[in-house]
Order: sequence, then structure tokens, then C-alpha cells
Amino acid sequence: MEFAASDATSQQSDGNAGSGGSPEPDGGAPRFAAPGADVPLSPEADGASADGPPSSSVNGAGPTGAAEDEAASAGPEAAEGASAPGAAPSAVDAAFAAPDGASWNRVAPVLAWYRRLILLAVLLPGAVLGGALIWAWSGWGWTIAWLLLCGLGIAVGWAAAEPARRSWGYAEGRTDFYLTYGVVVRQLVVVPYGRMQVVDVTSNLLEQALGIATLQVRTAATTADTRIPGIRLADAVELRDRLAARSETFSTGL
Repeated sequence: MEFAASDATSQQSDGNAGSGGSPEPDGGAPRFAAPGADVPLSPEADGASADGPPSSSVNGAGPTGAAEDEAASAGPEAAEGASAPGAAPSAVDAAFAAPDGASWNRVAPVLAWYRRLILLAVLLPGAVLGGALIWAWSGWGWTIAWLLLCGLGIAVGWAAAEPARRSWGYAEGRTDFYLTYGVVVRQLVVVPYGRMQVVDVTSNLLEQALGIATLQVRTAATTADTRIPGIRLADAVELRDRLAARSETFSTGL
């Protein structure tokens, strides 16, 4: 019996020695990994336990990282637009601004076409008749020069009609009526309601065909131009009634 046990023990030790290593621990996991193999890390190596909160991403995928990414992707233009205050009006715009609590009411766009038609009605016949007279007296040289001058006048007047139309505006303040116009020389006229004497509306044949009218406010001993051309007929009638009623309310006894 003793000889059998010793033989079994020697055979087991010979087998382990032949395998080239010590017996594997419980669980079958190798003590050393082969070179280049992926080694699983334990929870302690990851820096957090299984029950703990997830760690933030290296690339900043957490809440703070997402906010920084959005701020970086918005670019300098968005950051500058968010921080920069609104542009203040220039001194000229402030001097010709509408009264507090009101805005400029612009005239009808058809006023530009009205003035262009008037321009053509005046310059085209003048170019033809003047060219004929110049040709009879001086020949083709001065005739061509006259026609070129008339063509330049038509081009300049045609282009200036729209800016001139946009310059007209009126506003109804609490105690005064405001009127602004002018491109090269800007003007602002303030007429107190109590000094208005006559408010009339006129419309010639061409204005009637275009559906516009001219409103004029007359005051005592004034040299200011208080005409408002290019108002739609319905708007001109309503404005005339309002100004007439306010002139009676704010009458100063003049």
C-alpha cells in the first residue's frame, strides 16, 4: 500500500514537471498573458467600481464638454454678435428722427413713377424741339451735344426719383405734426396743431390716374413747405380729417 501511494505521488510530480510550470490556480485563468494579447482590466484599474458613476469621456462628451464644443463650433462671429450692443444712430439720423412714440409714414411708391413721367413729358419735347432749332442754326455738332445733355438729364432724374420718394415722411406727434424730406439737403418741419389754419388735398389728372394726391397744410405767416406729395387718396382724406380735428382741439386763438 505504501509503495502504491508513493508511485502515484511521483507520477503526479513528474507530470507537472513535464508540463513546464506550476499547477494552474482555481478558475482556470492564466497567471501570465502571451505577448500582444488583450489584458482585461479590473474595476480598480478602470478607476471606478461597477456600482459607481460612469467616468467622463476623454474627448469631453459630458455636459461641460458639450457646452465647450458648442461654444467652439459657434465661431467668433456668434460670440461677437451676442456681446456687441446695437449700433447707435448717427448724429444726422438723430437730428431728423421721428418724434418719441411715432415712426415715419412714407408716401406711396408710385410717386417715383409720377415724377419720372413728368420728367419725360418735359425733357423729351424739349430735346426734340431744341435739337431741331439748334440744327437749323448751328448744324449737327451742337445738336448732338444738346441731345446728349438732355439724355443725361433724363438718366439722372430717372435714377434720383426713387431716393427722393423715400426721403418723404410724415408723423403725427402728440402736439405737433412732423414732416421730413430731402436727399442732398434734408429738412425737418414741425407744425403745431394749434397753428394750422387750412388743410387741403389736391390731385391733378395724372395723380388721379395713379391714385395719389398732395396734402398741404397752411399756417399763419409761415414760409415752410408743408406739402406732402404722393399720398394715397384714401390716406390723404383720413389725414386731412385728423389734422383738421386736432387743429380745432389745439387752437391757440390765431
